[in-house]
Amino acid sequence: MKIFYKHATIKPFYWALSVLVLLSACKGKTDAGDEEDAKVEAITPVTVTTVNDSTLIDYINLNATSTYQQKNIVKANANGYVRNINIQPGQYISKGQLMFTIKTKEAQTIGNTINVLDTTFRFSGVNKIKAPEHGYLTQLNHQTGDYVQDGEQLAVISDRSSFAFIMQLPYEMRQKVQSNQNIVLTLPDGRKINGRISAFMPSVDTTSQTQGVVIRIGGDNTIPENLIAKARIVSTSKPHTQSLPKSAVLTNDTQTDFWVMKLINANTAVKVPVTKGIDVGERVEIISPKFSPADKIVVTGNYGLADTAKVKIVQ
Repeated sequence: MKIFYKHATIKPFYWALSVLVLLSACKGKTDAGDEEDAKVEAITPVTVTTVNDSTLIDYINLNATSTYQQKNIVKANANGYVRNINIQPGQYISKGQLMFTIKTKEAQTIGNTINVLDTTFRFSGVNKIKAPEHGYLTQLNHQTGDYVQDGEQLAVISDRSSFAFIMQLPYEMRQKVQSNQNIVLTLPDGRKINGRISAFMPSVDTTSQTQGVVIRIGGDNTIPENLIAKARIVSTSKPHTQSLPKSAVLTNDTQTDFWVMKLINANTAVKVPVTKGIDVGERVEIISPKFSPADKIVVTGNYGLADTAKVKIVQ
Protein backbone atom coordinates (compact mmCIF):
# COMPACT_ATOMS: atom_id res chain seq x y z
CA MET A 1 0.00 0.00 0.00
CA LYS A 2 2.84 2.38 0.64
CA ILE A 3 4.22 1.85 -2.86
CA PHE A 4 0.84 2.52 -4.42
CA TYR A 5 0.52 5.89 -2.73
CA LYS A 6 4.11 6.82 -3.66
CA HIS A 7 3.51 6.32 -7.38
CA ALA A 8 0.22 8.17 -7.25
CA THR A 9 1.99 11.20 -5.80
CA ILE A 10 4.92 11.25 -8.25
CA LYS A 11 2.91 11.01 -11.48
CA PRO A 12 0.96 14.32 -11.05
CA PHE A 13 4.24 16.04 -10.14
CA TYR A 14 5.95 14.99 -13.36
CA TRP A 15 2.85 15.88 -15.34
CA ALA A 16 2.79 19.43 -13.99
CA LEU A 17 6.54 19.80 -14.56
CA SER A 18 6.13 18.76 -18.20
CA VAL A 19 3.41 21.34 -18.74
CA LEU A 20 5.62 24.09 -17.32
CA VAL A 21 8.52 23.12 -19.60
CA LEU A 22 6.25 23.17 -22.66
CA LEU A 23 4.82 26.58 -21.74
CA SER A 24 8.31 27.97 -21.16
CA ALA A 25 9.46 26.71 -24.57
CA CYS A 26 6.44 28.27 -26.28
CA LYS A 27 7.03 31.56 -24.51
CA GLY A 28 10.68 31.54 -25.57
CA LYS A 29 9.68 31.04 -29.18
CA THR A 30 7.11 33.84 -28.94
CA ASP A 31 9.63 36.28 -27.41
CA ALA A 32 12.18 35.41 -30.06
CA GLY A 33 9.55 35.99 -32.75
CA ASP A 34 8.61 39.38 -31.26
CA GLU A 35 12.26 40.41 -31.22
CA GLU A 36 12.66 39.44 -34.86
CA ASP A 37 9.51 41.43 -35.75
CA ALA A 38 10.84 44.44 -33.83
CA LYS A 39 14.08 44.28 -35.75
CA VAL A 40 12.20 44.29 -39.05
CA GLU A 41 9.97 47.20 -37.98
CA ALA A 42 12.96 49.29 -36.83
CA ILE A 43 14.27 49.64 -40.39
CA THR A 44 13.01 53.08 -41.53
CA PRO A 45 12.83 54.07 -45.21
CA VAL A 46 14.65 57.38 -45.79
CA THR A 47 15.98 59.62 -48.52
CA VAL A 48 19.36 61.27 -48.29
CA THR A 49 21.17 64.36 -49.55
CA THR A 50 24.63 65.89 -49.42
CA VAL A 51 25.87 69.30 -48.28
CA ASN A 52 25.88 72.14 -50.80
CA ASP A 53 28.74 74.65 -50.93
CA SER A 54 27.34 77.93 -52.29
CA THR A 55 26.61 81.57 -51.47
CA LEU A 56 23.65 82.24 -49.18
CA ILE A 57 22.08 85.70 -49.27
CA ASP A 58 19.49 86.74 -46.72
CA TYR A 59 17.17 89.59 -47.72
CA ILE A 60 14.85 91.86 -45.77
CA ASN A 61 11.85 93.61 -47.33
CA LEU A 62 11.09 97.20 -46.35
CA ASN A 63 8.26 99.53 -47.32
CA ALA A 64 8.92 102.38 -49.75
CA THR A 65 6.25 104.98 -50.57
CA SER A 66 6.11 106.95 -53.82
CA THR A 67 6.03 110.72 -53.47
CA TYR A 68 6.76 114.04 -55.15
CA GLN A 69 9.44 115.71 -53.10
CA GLN A 70 8.95 119.09 -54.77
CA LYS A 71 5.46 120.65 -54.99
CA ASN A 72 4.65 124.12 -56.28
CA ILE A 73 1.61 125.85 -54.80
CA VAL A 74 -0.26 128.12 -57.20
CA LYS A 75 -1.86 131.05 -55.34
CA ALA A 76 -4.31 133.81 -56.16
CA ASN A 77 -2.72 137.22 -56.77
CA ALA A 78 -5.77 139.34 -55.91
CA ASN A 79 -9.14 139.29 -54.19
CA GLY A 80 -11.74 138.34 -56.73
CA TYR A 81 -13.69 135.67 -58.56
CA VAL A 82 -12.32 132.72 -60.51
CA ARG A 83 -13.39 133.45 -64.05
CA ASN A 84 -11.70 130.70 -66.08
CA ILE A 85 -9.90 127.47 -65.25
CA ASN A 86 -7.76 126.19 -68.11
CA ILE A 87 -6.37 123.04 -66.52
CA GLN A 88 -7.63 119.69 -65.14
CA PRO A 89 -6.44 117.41 -62.33
CA GLY A 90 -3.79 114.96 -63.50
CA GLN A 91 -2.86 117.09 -66.50
CA TYR A 92 0.81 117.74 -67.26
CA ILE A 93 1.45 121.46 -66.93
CA SER A 94 4.23 123.32 -68.73
CA LYS A 95 6.03 126.25 -67.15
CA GLY A 96 4.32 129.52 -68.15
CA GLN A 97 1.06 127.81 -69.18
CA LEU A 98 -2.10 129.82 -68.40
CA MET A 99 -3.95 128.19 -65.53
CA PHE A 100 -6.49 130.67 -64.10
CA THR A 101 -8.00 134.05 -64.79
CA ILE A 102 -9.33 135.99 -61.82
CA LYS A 103 -11.56 139.05 -62.06
CA THR A 104 -10.93 141.33 -59.15
CA LYS A 105 -13.66 142.24 -56.73
CA GLU A 106 -13.42 145.92 -57.72
CA ALA A 107 -13.72 145.11 -61.43
CA GLN A 108 -16.72 142.93 -60.74
CA THR A 109 -18.37 145.74 -58.75
CA ILE A 110 -17.62 148.93 -60.66
CA GLY A 111 -16.07 147.90 -63.93
CA ASN A 112 -19.25 148.08 -66.02
CA THR A 113 -20.32 151.41 -64.49
CA ILE A 114 -17.00 153.08 -65.33
CA ASN A 115 -17.10 151.79 -68.89
CA VAL A 116 -20.57 153.28 -69.40
CA LEU A 117 -19.55 156.68 -68.04
CA ASP A 118 -16.29 156.85 -69.97
CA THR A 119 -15.99 154.61 -73.03
CA THR A 120 -12.30 155.50 -73.45
CA PHE A 121 -11.42 153.94 -70.11
CA ARG A 122 -10.44 150.29 -70.36
CA PHE A 123 -10.38 148.59 -67.00
CA SER A 124 -10.82 144.83 -67.19
CA GLY A 125 -9.54 143.92 -63.71
CA VAL A 126 -8.72 140.42 -64.97
CA ASN A 127 -5.52 138.81 -63.68
CA LYS A 128 -3.84 135.87 -65.40
CA ILE A 129 -2.14 133.21 -63.34
CA LYS A 130 0.46 131.04 -65.06
CA ALA A 131 2.29 127.86 -64.02
CA PRO A 132 5.54 128.58 -62.17
CA GLU A 133 7.13 125.19 -63.08
CA HIS A 134 6.64 122.00 -65.08
CA GLY A 135 4.74 119.16 -63.46
CA TYR A 136 1.48 117.35 -62.92
CA LEU A 137 -1.58 119.02 -61.46
CA THR A 138 -2.19 116.94 -58.33
CA GLN A 139 -4.60 119.32 -56.57
CA LEU A 140 -7.28 121.70 -57.82
CA ASN A 141 -8.82 123.62 -54.93
CA HIS A 142 -11.40 125.86 -56.62
CA GLN A 143 -13.91 125.94 -59.45
CA THR A 144 -15.23 128.64 -61.74
CA GLY A 145 -17.14 131.36 -59.89
CA ASP A 146 -15.46 130.84 -56.51
CA TYR A 147 -14.46 133.93 -54.56
CA VAL A 148 -10.80 133.80 -53.52
CA GLN A 149 -8.56 136.02 -51.47
CA ASP A 150 -5.10 137.23 -52.35
CA GLY A 151 -2.57 134.49 -51.52
CA GLU A 152 -5.15 131.71 -51.27
CA GLN A 153 -4.13 128.31 -52.65
CA LEU A 154 -5.66 127.53 -56.04
CA ALA A 155 -3.80 124.39 -57.08
CA VAL A 156 -0.71 122.26 -56.54
CA ILE A 157 1.75 121.27 -59.27
CA SER A 158 3.94 118.27 -58.42
CA ASP A 159 7.36 118.43 -60.03
CA ARG A 160 7.80 115.20 -61.98
CA SER A 161 11.58 115.41 -61.75
CA SER A 162 11.30 115.17 -57.96
CA PHE A 163 9.36 111.87 -58.05
CA ALA A 164 10.94 109.19 -55.86
CA PHE A 165 10.24 106.40 -53.40
CA ILE A 166 10.99 107.02 -49.73
CA MET A 167 12.08 103.84 -47.92
CA GLN A 168 11.92 103.65 -44.12
CA LEU A 169 15.20 102.05 -43.06
CA PRO A 170 15.75 100.84 -39.46
CA TYR A 171 18.76 102.77 -38.29
CA GLU A 172 20.57 99.63 -37.11
CA MET A 173 20.72 98.60 -40.80
CA ARG A 174 22.26 101.90 -41.90
CA GLN A 175 25.65 100.31 -42.68
CA LYS A 176 24.02 97.82 -45.07
CA VAL A 177 22.82 100.55 -47.44
CA GLN A 178 25.10 102.88 -49.40
CA SER A 179 24.58 105.85 -51.71
CA ASN A 180 24.17 104.96 -55.42
CA GLN A 181 23.38 101.36 -54.45
CA ASN A 182 21.02 99.63 -56.87
CA ILE A 183 17.81 98.28 -55.40
CA VAL A 184 14.78 96.38 -56.73
CA LEU A 185 11.27 97.64 -55.94
CA THR A 186 8.25 95.34 -56.19
CA LEU A 187 4.95 97.14 -56.84
CA PRO A 188 1.60 95.85 -55.49
CA ASP A 189 0.72 94.50 -58.96
CA GLY A 190 3.86 92.35 -58.95
CA ARG A 191 5.80 94.54 -61.35
CA LYS A 192 9.49 95.00 -60.52
CA ILE A 193 11.37 98.21 -61.22
CA ASN A 194 15.00 99.13 -60.72
CA GLY A 195 15.91 102.00 -58.44
CA ARG A 196 18.99 103.71 -57.09
CA ILE A 197 19.60 105.16 -53.63
CA SER A 198 20.24 108.87 -54.06
CA ALA A 199 20.02 110.43 -50.59
CA PHE A 200 19.39 109.90 -46.88
CA MET A 201 17.02 112.08 -44.89
CA PRO A 202 18.79 114.10 -42.17
CA SER A 203 16.48 112.88 -39.38
CA VAL A 204 14.91 109.70 -38.01
CA ASP A 205 11.39 108.97 -36.84
CA THR A 206 11.22 109.34 -33.06
CA THR A 207 8.95 106.35 -32.50
CA SER A 208 10.14 103.77 -35.03
CA GLN A 209 13.78 104.94 -35.21
CA THR A 210 13.74 104.61 -39.00
CA GLN A 211 15.53 106.89 -41.45
CA GLY A 212 14.02 107.94 -44.77
CA VAL A 213 16.02 106.84 -47.81
CA VAL A 214 15.36 108.40 -51.22
CA ILE A 215 15.19 105.91 -54.09
CA ARG A 216 15.17 107.32 -57.61
CA ILE A 217 13.69 105.35 -60.50
CA GLY A 218 13.65 105.68 -64.29
CA GLY A 219 11.16 107.67 -66.35
CA ASP A 220 8.03 105.67 -65.52
CA ASN A 221 5.11 108.12 -65.64
CA THR A 222 2.44 105.56 -64.71
CA ILE A 223 3.26 105.24 -61.00
CA PRO A 224 0.94 107.32 -58.80
CA GLU A 225 1.85 109.07 -55.60
CA ASN A 226 1.46 107.32 -52.21
CA LEU A 227 1.93 103.83 -53.72
CA ILE A 228 3.63 101.42 -51.29
CA ALA A 229 6.26 99.15 -52.83
CA LYS A 230 8.54 96.53 -51.29
CA ALA A 231 12.26 97.26 -51.36
CA ARG A 232 14.55 94.24 -51.02
CA ILE A 233 17.75 94.86 -49.04
CA VAL A 234 20.62 92.41 -48.57
CA SER A 235 20.73 91.70 -44.83
CA THR A 236 23.46 89.02 -44.75
CA SER A 237 25.65 87.46 -47.42
CA LYS A 238 27.61 84.25 -46.77
CA PRO A 239 29.86 83.25 -49.70
CA HIS A 240 31.10 79.66 -50.05
CA THR A 241 29.28 78.22 -47.05
CA GLN A 242 27.84 74.74 -46.56
CA SER A 243 24.09 74.33 -46.34
CA LEU A 244 21.41 71.67 -46.14
CA PRO A 245 17.66 71.56 -46.84
CA LYS A 246 15.60 72.70 -43.85
CA SER A 247 13.97 69.28 -43.57
CA ALA A 248 17.39 67.70 -42.89
CA VAL A 249 17.95 69.75 -39.72
CA LEU A 250 16.10 68.57 -36.60
CA THR A 251 15.62 70.43 -33.32
CA ASN A 252 14.19 70.05 -29.83
CA ASP A 253 10.99 71.67 -28.57
CA THR A 254 12.79 74.80 -27.38
CA GLN A 255 14.87 75.06 -30.56
CA THR A 256 18.09 75.28 -28.59
CA ASP A 257 19.72 72.10 -29.93
CA PHE A 258 20.04 71.11 -33.57
CA TRP A 259 21.22 67.91 -35.21
CA VAL A 260 21.20 65.86 -38.39
CA MET A 261 21.07 62.13 -39.03
CA LYS A 262 24.20 61.09 -40.90
CA LEU A 263 24.74 57.69 -42.49
CA ILE A 264 27.86 55.86 -41.29
CA ASN A 265 27.14 52.92 -43.59
CA ALA A 266 24.42 51.81 -45.98
CA ASN A 267 21.98 50.92 -43.17
CA THR A 268 22.86 52.95 -40.07
CA ALA A 269 22.19 56.61 -39.28
CA VAL A 270 23.75 58.37 -36.30
CA LYS A 271 22.84 61.63 -34.61
CA VAL A 272 25.32 64.46 -35.30
CA PRO A 273 24.85 67.78 -33.41
CA VAL A 274 25.24 70.85 -35.64
CA THR A 275 25.52 74.60 -35.26
CA LYS A 276 23.22 76.35 -37.71
CA GLY A 277 23.57 79.81 -39.22
CA ILE A 278 21.12 81.78 -41.35
CA ASP A 279 17.97 80.42 -42.99
CA VAL A 280 17.53 81.38 -46.63
CA GLY A 281 14.44 80.06 -48.34
CA GLU A 282 14.44 76.28 -47.96
CA ARG A 283 18.10 76.00 -47.00
CA VAL A 284 19.95 76.28 -43.69
CA GLU A 285 23.58 77.26 -43.23
CA ILE A 286 25.62 74.67 -41.29
CA ILE A 287 28.47 76.38 -39.45
CA SER A 288 29.84 73.23 -37.80
CA PRO A 289 30.86 70.48 -38.15
CA LYS A 290 32.35 70.50 -41.63
CA PHE A 291 30.86 67.72 -43.72
CA SER A 292 32.57 66.20 -46.73
CA PRO A 293 30.87 66.14 -50.15
CA ALA A 294 30.52 62.36 -49.80
CA ASP A 295 28.63 62.47 -46.49
CA LYS A 296 25.02 61.35 -46.79
CA ILE A 297 22.50 63.21 -44.61
CA VAL A 298 18.96 61.94 -44.07
CA VAL A 299 16.50 64.47 -45.49
CA THR A 300 13.14 62.64 -45.20
CA GLY A 301 12.11 59.95 -42.75
CA ASN A 302 14.47 61.40 -40.14
CA TYR A 303 11.83 62.67 -37.69
CA GLY A 304 11.89 60.65 -34.48
CA LEU A 305 14.91 58.52 -35.47
CA ALA A 306 17.05 57.42 -32.57
CA ASP A 307 20.81 57.47 -32.57
CA THR A 308 22.29 54.53 -34.56
CA ALA A 309 18.90 53.86 -36.16
CA LYS A 310 18.56 51.23 -38.85
CA VAL A 311 17.45 52.75 -42.15
CA LYS A 312 16.89 51.81 -45.74
CA ILE A 313 17.62 54.31 -48.51
CA VAL A 314 14.79 54.69 -51.02
CA GLN A 315 14.60 56.79 -54.14
